[in-house]
Amino acid sequence: MKVITVPGTLDDRSFEQLASSLPPAQGERVLVDARRVRWVDPYGMLGLLALGQVLGDRAGPRERPRLQLPDSTEVVSYMGRMGFYNRAAALYEMHGAPRKQAEGTSDVLLEITPVTSHVDVHQIVDRVNERALTILTRQLLYPLNEAFQFSVMLSELCQNIIEHAGASGWVATQTYNWARRLGRKVVSIAVMDLGVGFHGSLGGEHAARYGERWSDASALQAAFIHGVTRFQDPGRGQGLQQIRRQTRRWDGWIAIRSGTARIADVPTWSDGTPLEEGLAPFPGTQISIILPSRVVDQGDPGRPEEGA
Repeated sequence: MKVITVPGTLDDRSFEQLASSLPPAQGERVLVDARRVRWVDPYGMLGLLALGQVLGDRAGPRERPRLQLPDSTEVVSYMGRMGFYNRAAALYEMHGAPRKQAEGTSDVLLEITPVTSHVDVHQIVDRVNERALTILTRQLLYPLNEAFQFSVMLSELCQNIIEHAGASGWVATQTYNWARRLGRKVVSIAVMDLGVGFHGSLGGEHAARYGERWSDASALQAAFIHGVTRFQDPGRGQGLQQIRRQTRRWDGWIAIRSGTARIADVPTWSDGTPLEEGLAPFPGTQISIILPSRVVDQGDPGRPEEGA
């Protein structure tokens, strides 16, 4: 049995360790060992689900991978609040997972939610609206009109799964207090699918023009930087550009991984890399967005407390 060891911190960066640990298409049964996990965010949890689905697809329905849960009771409880075990039960053989999932608390904007149809998108936006308006305006100090834009962004991200991926996916959103890392509260958004990726989605319309230069990286650059879409109708497929502009307006981070490449808008508070190539191949598209709380004037009574 092959063992894939999950790193202690599981987020968009350490996900690369999972991707590079994928066995060959026809391999032995796999144990995903998450016992050492001490911190995980929405991207990390969706990454575990995506890993489980890829492993299951390669091994067949009778050879589901096995998942060893974190030793940390706090992490196990948090993953339960995010609805992880409800989704993982169809992908992994698990032992000791909580039978009853705790209800999401006020800081969970959106528990892990599958996206398979346009109906799902509308339901997701309806579910997140009330929580988002409360958290973004009271905790992250966003003006009301900008808080509404959060739901628009979330809708666009989910629509991309339906229109471009050719496969189902997941979305999850959470708030954190990054006191040491950033000195502010943040919203973390993760969206993943295991579809055709940007290379496959844009290839039919644009690959010939790029010739030998067409790759996962060039496909990401075409869409992310130049606004290239697979639609010929003017105005269609511009959702990604709108999301990018809004994220930059909020001094946020957005990174998109697809195939063997990853592209990002890197704010001043991050040490991330704008473009990475030659990553371990992984199907579909994985998106991470971090939106920090709004910085207000010192005299504003809504200013976060020191150290928050």
